[in-house]
Amino acid sequence: MLKKKIFLASSSELKGDREHFEIFINRKNKDWIGKDIFLELIIWEDFLDAVSQTRLQDEYNKAIEECDIFVMLFATKVGQYTEEEFETAFKKFKASNKPFIFTYFKDTQISTENASQKDLLSLERFQKKLIVLEHFYTTYKNIDELKYKFNQQLDKLAANGFIEFKPNEIFESTQNPTIDISDSKNIVAGSTISAGGDFIVGDNASRK
Repeated sequence: MLKKKIFLASSSELKGDREHFEIFINRKNKDWIGKDIFLELIIWEDFLDAVSQTRLQDEYNKAIEECDIFVMLFATKVGQYTEEEFETAFKKFKASNKPFIFTYFKDTQISTENASQKDLLSLERFQKKLIVLEHFYTTYKNIDELKYKFNQQLDKLAANGFIEFKPNEIFESTQNPTIDISDSKNIVAGSTISAGGDFIVGDNASRK
């Protein structure tokens, strides 16, 4: 089975979108299971928050370097670590043309009363950085639009050969079979028998 790793990065404010995105990937896997494809979604919630010799963010960055697709969601702010994850993915892409990077900005109402100046500045700074890097983000208004747009990208990757579907082995095995019943003694030929391949009847066939 061919496995493709997808790393999902975003700030905690988009927790709901992250959860719905995970459900979407699970459903996509059900659609593609017959094509021998598995999409492994990697999220920071999967990592153990335990003491290690390196900081936990380094573990995230390592996973990003090993992933095939990097997806980033942002809305009213871009946190330090989320931005670092994007930079890790972009640096890896420049060096090896991998991972594919998809950046989605949720177009939502921003209340200046609730949003801090620091958050707004981080958002503006990151959007300007994307322009300089000539990496343009895609906007979405709700989770349904996000799922629709990312699903289109997955289908395009499949069409371009990045995600290669394996032929259905069961289907292939039934193409143009040879049916040999020469050793059978109880063949009744009173009914119509059809076959897509070679059909061999021996001497013991009888008619009603």
